[in-house]
Amino acid sequence: MTETETEASALAAPGTPQARATLADVGRLAGVSPKTVSRVILGSGNVAEGTRERVLSAARTLRFRPNHLARNLRHGSVTNTVAFVIGDLTNPFYFLVAAGIERELAKHGLMMILASTDDDPASEERVVETLLKQRVRALLMVPIAADQSYLEGERQLGTPVVCIDRPARNLIADSVVLENFTGMQKAVRSLTRAGHRKIGFVCSPAELYTHQQRLLGYRQALLEVGVTDTSRWERLEDADGPSAEESVRDLLALEDPPTAIIAGNNRASSGVIHALGNRFDKVAFVGFDDFELADSAGISVVAYDPAELGRQAARLVLSRLNDPIGPPRQIEIPTSLISRGSGELTVTLPQ
Repeated sequence: MTETETEASALAAPGTPQARATLADVGRLAGVSPKTVSRVILGSGNVAEGTRERVLSAARTLRFRPNHLARNLRHGSVTNTVAFVIGDLTNPFYFLVAAGIERELAKHGLMMILASTDDDPASEERVVETLLKQRVRALLMVPIAADQSYLEGERQLGTPVVCIDRPARNLIADSVVLENFTGMQKAVRSLTRAGHRKIGFVCSPAELYTHQQRLLGYRQALLEVGVTDTSRWERLEDADGPSAEESVRDLLALEDPPTAIIAGNNRASSGVIHALGNRFDKVAFVGFDDFELADSAGISVVAYDPAELGRQAARLVLSRLNDPIGPPRQIEIPTSLISRGSGELTVTLPQ
């Protein structure tokens, strides 16, 4: 550990939020004046290269961020905004969650700003860092990258981080998730009670926490009725693999095709419906996630309240703002099976 890092680590009190570094803090660590720090951070004025490197190193060590949103506020202050980082902007799920967040925060005088990673793991840290430079009060996010440890320093500074739909990886953070495992069990059990044993499972991207949990629920429910090998019915695609529609067509083309299919999320449901057409009298279908017009089309689904995900996440943020100390909390939002016709086809079990 360098002398600079040693001095900086001595400033941190384990278990309590650290005070945000100011220009003066960076200057003391770098051995220069706050004015020199300001010139380096803003890129203005002539500063010797060695001095500039010392200042930037001290700023990184202290996790100093200039307030680009409100330079006229005193150094270290924060805004009344809370950031919500979502995935694909075209997915209506995120907007329903955002509505729950916004209404809950508004009761406490806080505003929500929205940003998207476009479900690109490589862009997550960049998007988050851009928002943190605006000195948001808290960060809500739908994690997509494989590692969120880059946020640990910000969390130690007292910024609440709450993950939605899936927990963070390599980061101590609160989370609000769905009842993924048991929700999928409900769907599969409804099909096995109707006599189905050959049940296809389609989802993408397969590596997501939500889909992994749903896959485990699917396998466990089939194991309960003696089906031990489900691999031939599973189509777990990555983002660059076949579409859900193509996967269903592949399943239906098997010599012994499934009598029922389950979709891992609303996007996969769309592909399944396109592949099956109106053949629910021949192949049963249940989707995970409700979606617009599913009731009119008679699509059976595992449903939940997306706005409740948002409300609970906002309440965790408010709780952390009032009391930042304590172990991470995870809240599960319940799911329910809604039978509308597509998943009720019965089959006769072989003797």
